[in-house]
Amino acid sequence: MRTSYDVVIVGGGHNGLVAAAYLARAGRSVLVLERLDHTGGAAVSTRAFAGVDARLSRYSYLVSLLPQKIVRDLGLRFAVRKRTVSSYTPAVRDGRPTGLLVGGGEARTREAFTQLTGSDREFAAWQRFYGTTHRLAQRVFPTLTEPLPTRAALRARIDDDATWHALFERPLGETIEETFADDLVRGVVLTDALIGTFAAAHDPALRQNRCFLYHVIGGGTGDWDVPVGGMGALTDALAEAAREAGAEIVTDCPVTALATDGRAAEVTCPQGTFGARRVLVNASPRELAHLLGETPPPPAEGAQLKVNMLLTRLPRLRDARVDPRDAFAGTFHVAEGYDQLERSYRQAAAGGLPAAPPSEIYCHSLTDPSILGPDLVRTGHQTLTLFGLHTPARLFTDDHDATRDRLLAATLAELDAHLAEPVADCLATDADGRPCIEAKTPLDLDRELGLPGGNIFHRELAFPYADPEDERAEGAPERWGVATAHPNVLLCGAGAVRGGGVSGIPGHNAAMAVLEEG
Repeated sequence: MRTSYDVVIVGGGHNGLVAAAYLARAGRSVLVLERLDHTGGAAVSTRAFAGVDARLSRYSYLVSLLPQKIVRDLGLRFAVRKRTVSSYTPAVRDGRPTGLLVGGGEARTREAFTQLTGSDREFAAWQRFYGTTHRLAQRVFPTLTEPLPTRAALRARIDDDATWHALFERPLGETIEETFADDLVRGVVLTDALIGTFAAAHDPALRQNRCFLYHVIGGGTGDWDVPVGGMGALTDALAEAAREAGAEIVTDCPVTALATDGRAAEVTCPQGTFGARRVLVNASPRELAHLLGETPPPPAEGAQLKVNMLLTRLPRLRDARVDPRDAFAGTFHVAEGYDQLERSYRQAAAGGLPAAPPSEIYCHSLTDPSILGPDLVRTGHQTLTLFGLHTPARLFTDDHDATRDRLLAATLAELDAHLAEPVADCLATDADGRPCIEAKTPLDLDRELGLPGGNIFHRELAFPYADPEDERAEGAPERWGVATAHPNVLLCGAGAVRGGGVSGIPGHNAAMAVLEEG
């Protein structure tokens, strides 16, 4: 190994690998230092259950925000597949099981809305609302791999004052309540504002709006797609692209210190100290402060439960009109009516677990069975991935394991309420006879991945425009939304502006800032 590089990248998650591939392809000498024994960070696939040939996307699991530009630029051997169903939300109306299935064609979706609500009104409102978000996505998504626009420039690009006001200036709950009348429909819309974000529908800080925006603009369509081969297939392809371009990647190498005078930097790890003209940090702002010996930013907090399961079969539904293969192919919403979501938020904000924990589930293997071994495919095994909402890290600090177990039991009970058989009866067992189910809390994500408080976005999401106070900043890091207090230290992870999610966008933008400065 050399002792000095043009760029040292701290962290081999997907964004660090994107930056490494771009910079090495441009002729820069690049060293990536990863503390774990593998690259990929939160975007990995793992055989989570002993002796079972199922390679699960352990933490992050769907792809929406990854631009095709990055896939093309880096020549990635990676693909996604569309889900045939967008979502299914079970419910009980007039004492009978029913639900809302979205997908499978316009006629089928219209019929589902009519059967649930008794008229075409909600379907028409749905079409108008998501027609608006689709137009928004087409205009906003391309800007994410361009220099940061000013607030005024982004508003002009959207060119729709009503949409701007609804999504950028007033709480999303107001728009949802004005647009939709049915509580279940309102809840389905609100969920996109809450994934990884602990907020109420009427939060005046607009945390829910920012989360919603990133969930509906991906790819210019808002679609959430299934990574073929699992999420690890993406990061494996990125690591290969970075290495082929000439980047050096060292695993089992935790960085312990970073020093910089603004012009040159030194990065220290067990393998030695490496000099660099620039350092890109694919870790949270909290971790960066620790490396620099500086005061960390205000604490961040995640608010989700992540559960992976392997089933011998999909469970039957109480709503017998819907095939489980349709219901679980898309996003299966549990306890996510609008009032339920608001009630769960209030209960968690008051310091207790939600009485009816909201969650959403999907089955990767229905769309992409390649993550399962041939014997599992032949015998009909399926995966389930569950993402629970409104469970902030603070709830787990006193008695982590007992709280996690209570939450998991309550979450599965809410699912079972809509099944004709308990999901536990469908669980496969591992080589030691244990049920194939694992649950990760925000504190688990902090310990395993360094996510501050388990926050999957590293800190609160920002709207994708320059901070009005910084709009006149002229440096490349500021222009690309990757600046820190040190001119030659850049953020290339989720904590950058336009970070969060599996996108590669912060990695791309940090690389562009380096190349722009020469």
